Amino acid sequence: MSAHDTQPDTPRDDRPARRVDLGQYALAAFMIVVGIYTVFDAARLEVGFADPVGPRVFPYVIGSGLVLVGALLAIATARGSQPEPEEGEDVDLSESADWLTVLKLVTVLLITVATVNLLGWALSGAVLFAGAAWSLGSRTLIRDVIVGLVLAIGSWYAFHVGLGIPLTPGVLDGIL
Repeated sequence: MSAHDTQPDTPRDDRPARRVDLGQYALAAFMIVVGIYTVFDAARLEVGFADPVGPRVFPYVIGSGLVLVGALLAIATARGSQPEPEEGEDVDLSESADWLTVLKLVTVLLITVATVNLLGWALSGAVLFAGAAWSLGSRTLIRDVIVGLVLAIGSWYAFHVGLGIPLTPGVLDGIL
């Protein structure tokens, strides 16, 4: 009998090495940092004596929730949980991202940011809604502009009348 025959066989681990998902850890860290900042910033808010709830409650709840969810995501990632890629009839995982559509959407957003003070929310919002619809493939420009105007003017009135938050009317000052 040789020395090789008397040695017990060591079990071989044929499982593939687990890949560390740095994206999930980065998202968890970002959520925790934003949550801590939100709680810290809420602690510096002025509190009035007449308001029983005060302005700190909602930032405390949101910030604490972000910290909790970020911590749970980090723990789940450490335990090996990995999100499954989205599969569906309209999703082709072999195709790369459509960067032209992303560029169009970013351009429409930047145009809205640049024109909101001059044109006001009602017109800039209409450009935003119609431009986003066009970027995502709609080819009915007139309908998109009309829907954009209805949504933008409706949201302007919802903020102004319903919430008491005035959005800039821009060139439509006195008309809206």
